[in-house]
Amino acid sequence: MKPYFSILVVCLDPGNKLKTTLDSIQGQTFHDYEVIVKDGGSADGSIEYARALQAEEGVSLRVIEKKDAGIYDAMNQAAAEATGRYVYFLNCGDRFYSEQVLAQMQEFIESRTAGAAERERIGIYYGNIYERLTSQVVASNPHMDAFGCYRNVPCHQACFYSRELLLSHPFEIKYRVRADYEQFLWCFFIGTRQGNVAFAYQDLLIADYEGGGFSETKENRKRSAAEHREITQKYMSRGQLFYFRAVMVFTLAPLRTLLARNGKTAGIYNRLKSLLYRFRGKSS
Repeated sequence: MKPYFSILVVCLDPGNKLKTTLDSIQGQTFHDYEVIVKDGGSADGSIEYARALQAEEGVSLRVIEKKDAGIYDAMNQAAAEATGRYVYFLNCGDRFYSEQVLAQMQEFIESRTAGAAERERIGIYYGNIYERLTSQVVASNPHMDAFGCYRNVPCHQACFYSRELLLSHPFEIKYRVRADYEQFLWCFFIGTRQGNVAFAYQDLLIADYEGGGFSETKENRKRSAAEHREITQKYMSRGQLFYFRAVMVFTLAPLRTLLARNGKTAGIYNRLKSLLYRFRGKSS
């Protein structure tokens, strides 16, 4: 029988962070899941803990050891091995926010797919994250629209994907930092237009996100900006891009980014952002 969730962990020499993440998964009260650890050839001994768990009776965990071309290629490889109805990526060092996350998400997904028409659609079910680096809750946009896609989409640690979605449009590995962003925009601009992709937001803290990782280095921030330009040009019209860029300039986007990344100001910024999301939801 297929599991409800596939929890995918990709790694390469993660040290003790792999144990932290796997222990968080094992602590969930909802147990209808499989764990796939996709290792790219770790040489630091960390994968031995996953192998030991794999050998334990009653633990649904598989270790896939295979070379890859980077994190998004590893994520694609892991998704191809998954058998669950819904797929979730948890990076090494990240943890589920509470022991109830999978139980609460299963209940939410079932409530959103109760009808026959809804069951025929595939989707992304997402929530919020807690960012350890700034010690703040980072709220996702509950009401996705084109500008929301331009400005900010939920990170993959906040998202549960229908498995078919990841197979129909895998992460494009030419993007080193923003392949998950490209995948999200494809779902929104192509999948929703075709009528078979849906988005659903739950006001729930999904992950305790470590932050400060691969995409946050100075070099990759530059690459991220370049990839953002290329991806948005792929899915958005010139008129949309002109308008969205103007809005970002007039709303002081660079300053807001600094406020969000500063531990002293991130709390105020994220609370104001959450209030704005709620106001937009009530007025829509």
